[in-house]
Amino acid sequence: MKLKNIIGTAALLSALLAAVLAASRVTGWATATVAAAVLGCVPMFLAFEKRAPSARELVLLAVMTAFSVSGRFIFAAVPFFKPVTAIVVLTAVYFGRQAGFMVGALSAVISNIYFGQGAWTPFQMFGWGSIGWLAGVFGKKLEKPAALCVYGVFAGAAYSVIMEIWTTLSADGFFSLTRWSASMLAAMPVTLVYCVSNAVFLLLLRKPVGKRLERLKTKFGVFSEQ
Repeated sequence: MKLKNIIGTAALLSALLAAVLAASRVTGWATATVAAAVLGCVPMFLAFEKRAPSARELVLLAVMTAFSVSGRFIFAAVPFFKPVTAIVVLTAVYFGRQAGFMVGALSAVISNIYFGQGAWTPFQMFGWGSIGWLAGVFGKKLEKPAALCVYGVFAGAAYSVIMEIWTTLSADGFFSLTRWSASMLAAMPVTLVYCVSNAVFLLLLRKPVGKRLERLKTKFGVFSEQ
């Protein structure tokens, strides 16, 4: 990833944080933070649109999104044990960070048609999208089993950190660092299950999904600039 892209991303996140802090004084933390989660996704969607993806790329992203959404449906009866993160990460490793973000964000909003939409949806979109984007930054460095396991555990913890922000806000509309820390501690068993599930699904899907994505990328010449 180029230095100017890193600087640009850091500047964007800093501006977003400043906007949240300013808006929270007027609208309250809950509204400001939900808006920030939505706005955090917008630049990624615009960057993807500006890139003018080919029809083949759009079809592949639609297939991976459907794969991810289906996985969440299939494992609906098993709390917090889902293959969504694994599919998002593998998409990013082979198709790039933009593809990873798109599949992550779309997986959240589409699957919530069944699981339920709400103010938490933008947080899920931003959480899964960011996990995919970062996996794309690391790229092929995550192909090895050990690296995938470590990233899967990290992704589980990072997703929990993001979602517990919403949990804290949902209590009374205000953010409290103490309450957020307590919420993180209370959610630790769930977070551990999620971390383990990410590692398990990444190990199971690494070869069958990874090989096919690599083959499709080479055969059709898609995502070559990622």
